[in-house]
Amino acid sequence: MTVRVDLNISLDGFAATADQTPEDPIGKDWMRLVAAYTATRTMQQRVFGDSSGAGTTGVEEKYASAYFEGIGAEVMGAGMFGLHIYGDDPEWRGWWGEEPPFACPVFVLTHSPRPSIAFDNGTVFHFVDAAPDDVLRRATEAAGEADVRVGGGVDVVRQFLAAGLVDRLHVAVVPIVLGQGTRLWDDLRGLESDYDVSSEVAESGVTHVTFQRR
Repeated sequence: MTVRVDLNISLDGFAATADQTPEDPIGKDWMRLVAAYTATRTMQQRVFGDSSGAGTTGVEEKYASAYFEGIGAEVMGAGMFGLHIYGDDPEWRGWWGEEPPFACPVFVLTHSPRPSIAFDNGTVFHFVDAAPDDVLRRATEAAGEADVRVGGGVDVVRQFLAAGLVDRLHVAVVPIVLGQGTRLWDDLRGLESDYDVSSEVAESGVTHVTFQRR
């Protein structure tokens, strides 16, 4: 079992953007940050429901496809599920409609737990108030022999990295400058010393950097 993280970050290290508005809760900067990833064939199919085969291939597609392979459980923060906006709405079921692209148990970290939500494709959202090591224990049990992915947001990922709980970290360094948001690397000085590091440049100009625990 491997604990995995995949993130898109800007050249200046931001993994979460700061230009959201009530009218645009995702923000234009976020779409710039993930543009190459969401354009891939896998993301078009798994996230946007386009089964026509449309989408880019090549290096970006290799990483996008690997993102979904071998995952038995997911951990995410309340913000990634949308509770920072819809926390008072008991009917909120996430951003992904009735076919969330997870198809496994998902543990949502929140200080305001609510009943679990199950979908027909195997996705089940569990809302838990727990420390990273505790929720990882639950996710590991649910995953069986498969991997656990820490999906985000960036604050949750940083907690898992700081606690030494991540086995493989993949960051797609997108050649844009955001100048604002939430940085991934703050207070993680020397993180690379525990990992073997490799990199690969995609046709889009995105550099894929992988940290694999020794």
